[in-house]
Amino acid sequence: MFKFRQLIIIVFHLWLPILGMVSTTNLPISKPGCRSTCGNVTVPYPFGIGLDRACFLNSLYAVTCNTTFSPPKLYISNAEILGINGTLMRVTNIVKSKCYNGSGSGYMGLDLLNYPAVYSDTRNKITVVGCNTVALISRTWGNNKFSRSCIATCSAPLDVTNGLCSGIGCCQTPVPKGLNSFEVDIFLLNHTSIIKNNLCSYAFFAEEHRFIFNVRDLINPNFISRTETSVPVVIEWFIGENGTTCDEAKRNKPSYGCKANAECIDFERVDSWGYTCSCLPGYEGNPYLGCSDINECASSINPCLNTCINTDGSYKCPCHKGRIGDGLKNGTGCTIPEISNITRFAVEISLAMSFGLLVCITCITLTVFVKRRRKIMKLREKFFEQNGGLMLEQQLSHYQGNDKSFKIYTSTELRAITDNYSKKRVLGQGGCGIVYKGILKDDTQVAVKTSKVVDQTQIEQFINEVVILTQINHRNVVRLVGCCLETEVPVLVYEFISNGTLFEHIHRVGGTRWLTWQNCIRLALETADALSYLHSAASPPIIHRDVKSSNILIDDNYAVKISDFGASILVPIDQSRVITAVQGTHGYFDPEYLQTSQLTEKSDVYGFGVLLAELLTKLPAVSLLRKPEERNLAAYFLKAMKEDRLLEIIDAELANEATEEQLFDMAKLVKNCLNVKGEDRPSMKEVAVKLEDMRNRMNHGLETKQK
Repeated sequence: MFKFRQLIIIVFHLWLPILGMVSTTNLPISKPGCRSTCGNVTVPYPFGIGLDRACFLNSLYAVTCNTTFSPPKLYISNAEILGINGTLMRVTNIVKSKCYNGSGSGYMGLDLLNYPAVYSDTRNKITVVGCNTVALISRTWGNNKFSRSCIATCSAPLDVTNGLCSGIGCCQTPVPKGLNSFEVDIFLLNHTSIIKNNLCSYAFFAEEHRFIFNVRDLINPNFISRTETSVPVVIEWFIGENGTTCDEAKRNKPSYGCKANAECIDFERVDSWGYTCSCLPGYEGNPYLGCSDINECASSINPCLNTCINTDGSYKCPCHKGRIGDGLKNGTGCTIPEISNITRFAVEISLAMSFGLLVCITCITLTVFVKRRRKIMKLREKFFEQNGGLMLEQQLSHYQGNDKSFKIYTSTELRAITDNYSKKRVLGQGGCGIVYKGILKDDTQVAVKTSKVVDQTQIEQFINEVVILTQINHRNVVRLVGCCLETEVPVLVYEFISNGTLFEHIHRVGGTRWLTWQNCIRLALETADALSYLHSAASPPIIHRDVKSSNILIDDNYAVKISDFGASILVPIDQSRVITAVQGTHGYFDPEYLQTSQLTEKSDVYGFGVLLAELLTKLPAVSLLRKPEERNLAAYFLKAMKEDRLLEIIDAELANEATEEQLFDMAKLVKNCLNVKGEDRPSMKEVAVKLEDMRNRMNHGLETKQK
């Protein structure tokens, strides 16, 4: 009971500032003699206005008040400050644009490299507005690289939904943690057909809940000026421009920013770190100037039943003499203690009542537990039927027969093998979901892939795809071993591949020694053979639709495993192409697919061609670090071949291992795969035959050389 009373006192104390039960003393915001406001914006220390060094912590926190405006406006660098609240600063936006006539605005955003601040990853979104538009946001620092793209498509205003920014006319993607500078490039794709409905496309950072998309934004000539003034960007600032942590700052006492009655909180964001200050519980004010005690007893609502005594950082509610309790109005109050002798009969009655109460509580608890369990079971059954469980069981019994390699897991089983979806088991995370490492009872490792959303209208297609994937039996395709349909969104279980992706091996800093010429041909052949199997041997045929190096896994024996069939399409047996919304990865897009929205197996061939070029050059498919005409690897590779500069872009180690004949044979295959017209590209079966021939000739040459 004593602990419960203490908890009530603590909770009541923490809520006092929110309920308005604190004094209304005027606490200092800025240093004495310094301006504390500019127009409608309050300027708290460590920030300061003007040239007086004493008014701000250092030059990084100096801000400018432009009095030529009415009311005056506050600026940091070239950005207008709209407000400073705690460790958050809202500044005006800068919107990058690109128009069909070739005009557009330049670099986007306030460069924070020289400031102790980062863009807020919890309050901002990378936003793109336009039709058939791709915005690529990137940044490189040291050996670290970041890039993120956002694709907005539409063909007519009727396609667009007001207030919805989900990829049709408008798209949004998260801001990475710790970002303090970035570059932006906008690409207009097949823009001719929709120019009347969208003259320009735009990219900008925006506070997520301040930007409401409207179809008129696509043709609004004042979009930039309206957005820059009405949709702010949120910045998180901190103390310690040299990467000072709380412990380091406390040791260097003269420069320590947290003053009296304030606590230090470490601020860590990737390659930006420092600290912030906050008033301790029971205190208020500016923690960089010193916090003052809150006089709870002087509030309009007395928290105590009788007498209230203010203390440093807290308060007391003593009871009058002869009474006991916590003295709080909302607590136990003050009561007169029992002072009479307790008889044996009274004790027995009390024990009997306590036992009876315990029995009642136990019965109620069991009843609630049983009802809750029944509710959970009914919910699981609902999800199972809603996600097509009965249909899947029927189709599996028809296709599998006695083959029990595929299992339908319960939600309880998945929680057990993933340690209740522990953060320690996370293998990867993206915009569509999270992949966890699972360990079965026989110690077999699996990859458990959860998704964030599901389209209920596509459940039948999802079940068909699961059934087809269970029929795939190829050594170079990741095997689907099970699924769970008892959750709101279906969960897929794959075999576990532990050696990373081909992308990681190709672009690893310092290179990868095992990625020799011989192994490059082997990896290419295994990938081509697997894609040929999906196109020709699977029934119905499967188009992967997202062939890229990050979707090629490498097992412990350095063999290929094609993964991620989330974007794959099943092709009806009587058709050779499927009309569908454009989906894939920038840099690997089939240009014919982008123009026509008609997907064929030759789209996978194009992506495979980019993958081969990536293997030969060890260069990423898209890079803003290269010249504008060389940023797209496919175009860069074909241009080098045309200008007879192929050997200049081939990886130096591969150029030393392979002969010129072998390199030009492979380059010719890449060129054929990258033909603009799909009908001019070879099939994956023809590609596999060509690679097999190259490997046989190479092995024959090695055997002859050894003899």
